[in-house]
Amino acid sequence: MAETERVTAAVLIIGDEILSGRTQDTNLNFIAKYLGTFGIDLAEARVVGDLKDEIIAALNHLRDRYDYVITTGGIGPTHDDITADCVAEAFGVALYEHPDIIAMMAARWAGELNLARRRMARVPEGGSLVKNPVQGPPGFQIGNVFVLAGVPMIMRGMMEDVGPKMRPGAVVIARTVRVEGAGESMMAAPLEAVAKAHPALSLGSYPFFGPEGFGSNLVVRGRDEGEVLATIEELIGVLADVGAKSITRVEI
Repeated sequence: MAETERVTAAVLIIGDEILSGRTQDTNLNFIAKYLGTFGIDLAEARVVGDLKDEIIAALNHLRDRYDYVITTGGIGPTHDDITADCVAEAFGVALYEHPDIIAMMAARWAGELNLARRRMARVPEGGSLVKNPVQGPPGFQIGNVFVLAGVPMIMRGMMEDVGPKMRPGAVVIARTVRVEGAGESMMAAPLEAVAKAHPALSLGSYPFFGPEGFGSNLVVRGRDEGEVLATIEELIGVLADVGAKSITRVEI
């Protein structure tokens, strides 16, 4: 694998409850950080409601564009849990009741499997299971798509099985310069010049304001640690040249 190889992923968050505001999504932040430990960039995230055509269209777009897609939500026992149906239709395959899931649920519920519970045993043909170490049925993978639960605790448990199944990329290195007492307008030109000189890196400015003063955290991100560190020193130099006084390297 080339040192600078980029592996990308997208997240598709499914559920009317997210769009209505009744439920606050906390999964995206966890997934982004978790994927980062494998050198995988979360490049896009979408939220769609419980609408079949919308889910299929979003899934097909994302799986064609990125190396991996992770979906969260919509794999429970109720009528509006339609993620499995949509994924199967997107891949052009049928759903079937996976015998391992049926056996797992039969053991848990003493064989009392009504139609609602059996919905959670459906997997697209050609799919494989994603382990659920927390509670309830597993998720599944088909192609480059991983279908996970929306409940944060369960989703996080499933991600422990997903990460090792992905092709890792080169881990991103991030370093921060904290500039106090200077506004973004003062730093805009030198920051832009440094960014243009290093197109392989990502440079961002994150301002802060408070009773103790104002300023900005300037973050340099990239996969070549040597270039990142050299760019930090270059950035400090150009900021000093335009009059910035309080410049600090931040260790994170």
